[in-house]
Amino acid sequence: MYARTSVTATVALLGAAALVLPGTTSAAAPRTTAPETSPASARHGADPLVIAHRGASAYAPENTLAAVDKAEELGIDWVENDVQRTKDGELVVLHDTDLKRTTDVEQVFPDRAPWNVKDFTAAEIARLDAGSWFGAGFAGARVPTLKQYLDTVEDNRQKLLLEIKAPELYPGIEKDILRVLRAEGWLDRSHVRNKLVIQSFGADSVKAVHEQRPDVITGFLGTPAVADLPSYAKFTDQINPTHSSLTAEYVAAVHRLKGAHGKRLTVSTWTVNDAAGAQRVDAFGVDGIITNNPDVVRDAVG
Repeated sequence: MYARTSVTATVALLGAAALVLPGTTSAAAPRTTAPETSPASARHGADPLVIAHRGASAYAPENTLAAVDKAEELGIDWVENDVQRTKDGELVVLHDTDLKRTTDVEQVFPDRAPWNVKDFTAAEIARLDAGSWFGAGFAGARVPTLKQYLDTVEDNRQKLLLEIKAPELYPGIEKDILRVLRAEGWLDRSHVRNKLVIQSFGADSVKAVHEQRPDVITGFLGTPAVADLPSYAKFTDQINPTHSSLTAEYVAAVHRLKGAHGKRLTVSTWTVNDAAGAQRVDAFGVDGIITNNPDVVRDAVG
């Protein structure tokens, strides 16, 4: 069983980035020491922000509390996660829209194919082992609820790039996410200004967040055509493309525009896992790098 140092690891589901520069320093590993600023701010010559993709997912099972803690151990301020909704309305942190790859759902519920997240209750998902697939040392890790994930990020004094996963499968999920964020204190002035970004591949989902909470920093995942960037700038603060689609010219085109909060649009690219790749996108002028290996990327561009 994976044991957390700051929050209990055995998680039971009970039914119920983004561009700020890192702040405080972990005792376990050095953090970037640039002064904290708004998530909507541009890079202004600082090193690109390093964001742990699904937590430090090269070292612990993705989207689990173990991966959040590993990122904290490495001195990484920002973590990225994926949020979906269960059959009974709970918000859980999981990347795939089915449970097969990262849990033992096929053994626990052999007759429930295709094992989609939306077809299982929170209590059923709480029974699943989300760690053994990654390594025996993580056996018993669970799929966290969004609330549990937020609690861990808060306890670790980290910050969150939250992805709304497949919003077309979960009508109205934006309102649900904002409700949980509000209940957990993540929509106060401090969190909204410095600790939270919400992104999605779904433009309508990003728009919905912006319309419901115009103060929240948002990001669009993808590489819109340069000619279309002004329309995205009306409702988002970040354009976050895959690294394989990126050029210095594209980054410059994004930076020429102001986003929904009147500040320069920023770029966080994904998923860059090696030093050479990190240096390549750093040379393009990106503001953030989303990575499974945040220590490798930090050391390459810091």
